Amino acid sequence: MRAAPTILHLDMDAFFAAAEQASKPSLRGKPVVVGGLGPRGVVATASYEARRFGVHSAMPMAQARRLAPNAAYLVPRFAFYRAISGQVMELLGRLSPLVEPLSLDEAFVDLEAGGVAEDSAGARAAGERLRRDILATTGLTGSVGLAGSKMLAKIASEEAKPDGLVLIEPGTERELLGPRSVRIIPGIGPATGEHLRRAGIITVADVVEAGEDELVRLLGRAHGGSLYRMALGHDDRPVVAERDAKSVSVEDTFDVDLHDRLRIRLEVERLAERCVARLRGSGHSGRTIVLKVRRYDFSTLTRSETLRGPTDDPVVVKEAAARLLDLVDTTGGVRLLGVGVSGLADYTQEDLFAQAEAEQAELAQAAREAGEPGESRDPATASEAVAAAVPAAPATATETAERRWAAGHDVRHAVHGHGWVQGSGVGRVTVRFEEPGSAPGRVRTFPVDDPELEPADPLPLVPGGATGAAA
Repeated sequence: MRAAPTILHLDMDAFFAAAEQASKPSLRGKPVVVGGLGPRGVVATASYEARRFGVHSAMPMAQARRLAPNAAYLVPRFAFYRAISGQVMELLGRLSPLVEPLSLDEAFVDLEAGGVAEDSAGARAAGERLRRDILATTGLTGSVGLAGSKMLAKIASEEAKPDGLVLIEPGTERELLGPRSVRIIPGIGPATGEHLRRAGIITVADVVEAGEDELVRLLGRAHGGSLYRMALGHDDRPVVAERDAKSVSVEDTFDVDLHDRLRIRLEVERLAERCVARLRGSGHSGRTIVLKVRRYDFSTLTRSETLRGPTDDPVVVKEAAARLLDLVDTTGGVRLLGVGVSGLADYTQEDLFAQAEAEQAELAQAAREAGEPGESRDPATASEAVAAAVPAAPATATETAERRWAAGHDVRHAVHGHGWVQGSGVGRVTVRFEEPGSAPGRVRTFPVDDPELEPADPLPLVPGGATGAAA
């Protein structure tokens, strides 16, 4: 623990959804959900307006639609988000040489290493200045936590949401944490929280009172010892400067242990899709697929399979994860599942993209048959289209052309200018024509093969700002 709150944690507010609202004036102040729109899609981010209906990240998209049927449902634009993230990370880099990104929208910063703060007043000033700079540069808001450790800085930023700053003074950690639920400690999910509750451990103060030996008995040596140290506020992990990622993974802890084998398999497939989305968001592919299973008795098993070349194809990752699941005995129940990809690379071996390239060729052929101008598509984009909606029968030229117009993606019309796709189907595409700085725009509908309508790159959220090509 440091003597001054010079570790900063930044978490952008509902990042993907907020970026979509900022780029689409008609969606500001309205519920927006970003994620996979296919039958097995999951929510990547929900705006705060959508969260009031109970929608949250990692929720199945079908459930989100039931909770918020009138929300705007959009396909992610990862290249756009990466461009905005680059602007934010550049601002963090001006504060300190020690910036540790956790994702596109989240990072730790060591203010002391940058010489911008030595005490509470300096840390608060740096945090407030960062929030102003992010808003001016990107048009988006972020929440800032400041503390003497990474764990407490992250807790503080969560307390600050949305669009706020919370500083935890060193020396007040035990007083702050004591009455809080054990769930506030990173790594304590619903299942572990329930296990502790049955043992009479409900608050962080209860954790400290129980003692390390009891926690080790309940949760195992590694997990129990770590929980005890964090409950005391002890976290000496340093902020590590940006480095090459070694792996990408996602995991879920379940409120109730899973026993049904089919349900477990479906959860593994869903986690594989989320893992691939995060993998692509980082601009990587990977060779080794890893499955993590924590069983009812807290024993944790990992199984891995190494492919002959790197991939970011969701079909390949799901099939590998399913094969690994077949090697695990889930009798008695499963409380946690995780899917990861390691052995990362910045490219994907061509033979593993055969399905995506076939989709790309199909789209190009349909465009030529419909008389549309040809377009060059990134194989990863084509693969996303495959993952989002695989037709039960060979697609017609019209059906294939419709899949070019993903909900939320940018377009340009020769007469009406810049807009974005509200939806497509039955041979038609509906577009709302508006720009980040404009008033809410008008909606028009066109045939999917209209020669005057074409995909476009996103516009900057702030005049003069950077953008990225539509993902």
